[in-house]
Formats: sequence, structure tokens, C-alpha cells
Amino acid sequence: MNQQIFDVQDLPLDDLGKIGLIQDGGLVLDREDVDTLLSGRRTAMLRFENLSFDGFNIPVLDAKLSLKPAANGELELMLHPMYKKAIYPAWLTDTEAEKLEKGEAVNLEKMIFDDEGQLKDVLVEFDKETNEFIITDTEKVQAPDKVNNEALTKEQKDRFRKGKEVELEDGTKFQFSAAEPKGLRSNRLQLIVSLVVDGGISFVLFKALNAMLGHKQEKSAEVNNSKGFQAAKRAMDKQEEKRGLGIDNPPKEEYSRGYNRSGSSR
Repeated sequence: MNQQIFDVQDLPLDDLGKIGLIQDGGLVLDREDVDTLLSGRRTAMLRFENLSFDGFNIPVLDAKLSLKPAANGELELMLHPMYKKAIYPAWLTDTEAEKLEKGEAVNLEKMIFDDEGQLKDVLVEFDKETNEFIITDTEKVQAPDKVNNEALTKEQKDRFRKGKEVELEDGTKFQFSAAEPKGLRSNRLQLIVSLVVDGGISFVLFKALNAMLGHKQEKSAEVNNSKGFQAAKRAMDKQEEKRGLGIDNPPKEEYSRGYNRSGSSR
């Protein structure tokens, strides 16, 4: 879920410089937003001032950022401002699009044919901040191996990739969302995700999560710090101690922001 798919050395520094994010040779972008870009997702809404493009000057622009591989293999910086009119894919019906725009449905799963004529399972969401439809290839969604120390079954992982609700034994509920800043929603304010990466286990602490549609978010400390959460926290701290970081230097928290104009998340 938090696995980087791009390398930091491949960031399009020239493009970042054009929007004022390179100063004195350094990148002036929060670490969490950099991690978000490298993970293939888009940042939170950022404010840019005095931009100049093709002879036009833009005093103020609020937009999200993402990265897209160009034809030459290099990364291209994409800006996602607030569009006046939402344009939905031709394979969405008016009713489906309306449900997403009004928030009556958090997402829709569709089988479509891609540009190469291959059948593909995609998840469609609506980003109210930019007025865009977001399309995610479900095969490219990385499901957690564990959440709050509870191993996910194959069925649960499949549900997560398709944007469906997953419930744990301790009552924790969560679901994937490309439209969310952190890539998922939950009925808990925080949870710990475990991923098996290169034969090892990587822990990611998600905090300040947004609530799931139709669910009241549990905010008490007792509920948000279940036995499973505490067990995962101990394992995470122990791993960091072995790495020589010590308990006063925990791993970075997940700040991922929940894609180009076409809405592709990868």
C-alpha cells in the first residue's frame, strides 16, 4: 500500500521548479507529499502562486500533484486543479456517474476494455476536491498482509483491492480509496498495516483516518488501541530497535494523499 513505485532520483526537478517547489537547489515539498508522489498517488491540495505557463500568468492556483511515466520513460509532473465540470468515462452511465458525484456510492467496480483491447477490472471513484473521476486498476492495488496484527485472508485481500469493506475480528473496518489522502478509510482513527516486502515485514502507522461512508467513526482511545493494534505496535517498535533507531525514533507515519486528468491512478 505504501510501497514506492518511483525512485526519488527520477523526480522531474525541472517541472517541480517551474511551480516554485525547487529553491536554492533543494526540493521545498513536505516529506509526506514526496512519499505520496513516489507511491504513485496524488498529494493533498496545495496552493501555488505566480505561476507562468505558455505566456500566461496565474496569480493563485490550488491543485494536487501526481507523477505519470512519459513515453520516453521519464516521470512527468501532473497538476490537478479544481475542474468546473466533471467529465466521466463513456462506459459509465448517467445514473452511475450521478451516484458517485452525489456521494450516494463511494465507488463502483467495472469491467472495461483498455486502450489495447484487454479486459480490465477497475474501480471508479469521484474526487470532490478536483471534480474528477478516478479510475484505478484493481490488479495494481497492493493489499495489506496484516492490519492490527490480524492476517488478512485471500478473500479479504480481494475485497480490499476492489474497494470493498473489510472487517477484522476486533471490529475494525477499512477499505481502499484512491480518492482519500491516505489511500484508505476506516471506522478507526488509526491502525497499523503490515506488508511483506522483499522477504521482510514493513510496518506502516496510519493516523487521522477519514471515516467510511455510512459508518460512525469510533474515536475513543480504547477502541482505537485494540489488543491487535497494541501487538502490532510492539512488533513495530521492536523492529525499529533492531535497526538501531530506538524507541524515540519511530518509523515515519503514513501521510499518503489520496492522478492525471484521465483519472488513472497508476
